[in-house]
Amino acid sequence: VLWEAQFGDFANGAQVIFDQFLSSGEAKWLRQTGLVVLLPHGYDGQGPEHSSARLERFLQMSDDNPFVIPEMDPTLRKQIQECNWQVVNVTTPANYFHVLRRQIHREFRKPLIVMSPKNLLRHKDCKSNLSEFDDVQGHPGFDKQGTRFKRLIKDQNDHKEVEEGISRLVLCSGKVYYELDEERRKVNRKDVAICRVEQLCPFPYDLIQRELKRYPNAEIVWCQEEPMNMGAYNYAELRLATAMKALGRGDLDDIKYVGRAPSAATATGFLSVHQKEQRELVEKALQPDPISIS
Repeated sequence: VLWEAQFGDFANGAQVIFDQFLSSGEAKWLRQTGLVVLLPHGYDGQGPEHSSARLERFLQMSDDNPFVIPEMDPTLRKQIQECNWQVVNVTTPANYFHVLRRQIHREFRKPLIVMSPKNLLRHKDCKSNLSEFDDVQGHPGFDKQGTRFKRLIKDQNDHKEVEEGISRLVLCSGKVYYELDEERRKVNRKDVAICRVEQLCPFPYDLIQRELKRYPNAEIVWCQEEPMNMGAYNYAELRLATAMKALGRGDLDDIKYVGRAPSAATATGFLSVHQKEQRELVEKALQPDPISIS
């Protein structure tokens, strides 16, 4: 069963259902549900009620411990079973297909919260080869892409297992990736890697650590469209810091933030202001100078 809301304005009206039943029903009543919640989310300049699906609320209600890396067994079954739900922000058609397929084929149920950017329905770069849906010989990426849900999509440039020349690793989630990638090509920043965290909860510690090892000399940046007090930042920074500490790569103070300033409203109601904010955050993520912590 899939339930779709129209950005945050519709989701707000269902908040009591999310709070009372969906996020906590298994803990309170041992009642499992596999409901999929589709929440359009993404900053296109359409105003506060048509930008955010309140990603931060769903992440705040996640019951995983941000300071403990769970057992990351090959199937990841235990990590997901011990979490109260899953929160994803998918950026390719194939990943959307596979996250729904995974939801159906499990022998247990967990709610699935899908942030689904409407912008990507028509985006020229948001496409998947047939080989990413099934291993069809002869298609681009055959035997390379894999036909599973990708919790993290690594940088799409042909990087080796260790890339010492990369000076910045930008972690993001959602449609802002395409704007960052376009800006990277525009300013020719070949020393910047951009990774997409497709599954925010449960947090993909193993894949995050894989990328931290791949880029040993890179400054770590979390980039998002949302204001600092919203979006995935407050959720992700603690878990990212835990992953970094385990590898001796620093701590919370070494994570740089790029995004909108804290705000009471989810977004501005003025298109020109939105465009200015969006342009500034994308440019800052790719700026040549190191990014300040503040």
